[in-house]
Amino acid sequence: MKILVINSGSSSLKYQVYDMTNESVLAKGLVERIGMDSSILNHKPTGKEEITEVSEILEHTTAIRKVLDKLTHEVHGVMSSISEIQAVGHRVVHGGEAFKESALVTDEVKAEIRRLIDLAPLHNPAAMMGINAAELNMPGIPQVVVFDTAFHQTMPEHAYLYAIPRVLYNKYKVRRYGAHGTSHDFVSKAAAEFLDRPIEDLKIITCHVGNGGSLTAIKNGVSVDTSMGMTPLEGLMMGTRSGDLDPAIVPYVMNKEDLTINEVNSMLNKHSGLLAISGISSDMREITEGMEKGEANSTLAFNMYEYRLRKYIGSYAAAMNGVDVIVFTAGVGENSVVLRQRVLEQLTYLGVEVDEELNKIRSGEPRRISTANSKVEVLVIPTNEELVIARDTHRIVGATQ
Repeated sequence: MKILVINSGSSSLKYQVYDMTNESVLAKGLVERIGMDSSILNHKPTGKEEITEVSEILEHTTAIRKVLDKLTHEVHGVMSSISEIQAVGHRVVHGGEAFKESALVTDEVKAEIRRLIDLAPLHNPAAMMGINAAELNMPGIPQVVVFDTAFHQTMPEHAYLYAIPRVLYNKYKVRRYGAHGTSHDFVSKAAAEFLDRPIEDLKIITCHVGNGGSLTAIKNGVSVDTSMGMTPLEGLMMGTRSGDLDPAIVPYVMNKEDLTINEVNSMLNKHSGLLAISGISSDMREITEGMEKGEANSTLAFNMYEYRLRKYIGSYAAAMNGVDVIVFTAGVGENSVVLRQRVLEQLTYLGVEVDEELNKIRSGEPRRISTANSKVEVLVIPTNEELVIARDTHRIVGATQ
């Protein structure tokens, strides 16, 4: 079965095509600047030359049509006909309480995703654009939606409820949902496989740390707590997001600066985090370079980022009464040697011992960076959210045929 995986943003569309006979990637790419006359399509067919095309792409239906044209192109394509694509899998950020697992797209499922737009106003509408565009371009091809929040639906009430009037949960479902669920699911299972131990016997803390970031406490194979909240704003300090803060700050600053709700939302989501503290960038690579040059604001930004990450690891070790495995993944987690070193050397109370030489090795494969004597296994595992989507799509569509 060949599966097209789509991650649709408001002005972008990422895609990968999998051959599920061996889970190989036939092609992948990205369409950027959708809605403009200078949209960019970057297409990377496996084993063939990468190509980039600039053209007018005003909406997602055209974007997917152009992607399909490239996938079936005489020179740059990887299949002879669109009919070779037997299913489409979509990433959807928010599934609320309605979706505890991935689902086949139906009219009822689409209606529920639209109903949840209030919980993910930046993401769910974009996902719906991708779903509708795929339907128009590939009528009759089954589609599956895979939710970032689904993995965290195993959290107990005491972990997902907020200490606010219960009526707000009953009426509006105000609660912790988390995000990055496909990544946390993938790397936790990969960790158990790497260690050749049953995941049901492990207490794992997964650190998905990129421009956005979240931690998850995984006990006996299920999520029991996660750092992102009702929205992706809560939790760690991130590239441009504030993470945790005193909620009283919001009305206080709104009053002092005469800000609107939209303006304060923009401040906390797009103008905070590493960018706000460093004053130069939201990119950890540039922050690290600045720190190495002795720039005070870059050093402060790094220290705040590392400190919050370390605090969450400690809190999740307490939540699970111990930890067997710590996993680093995503852009920063997989690539920042100095961040991992700084975090781990302050976790000796847990019995963590980092091997400095192993930590310096750069590899695209799962690897151990803790010493043989470490009481906690520390792993770096590249995440693969697209493969999770492809696997779920394959499983669900296969079950209906």
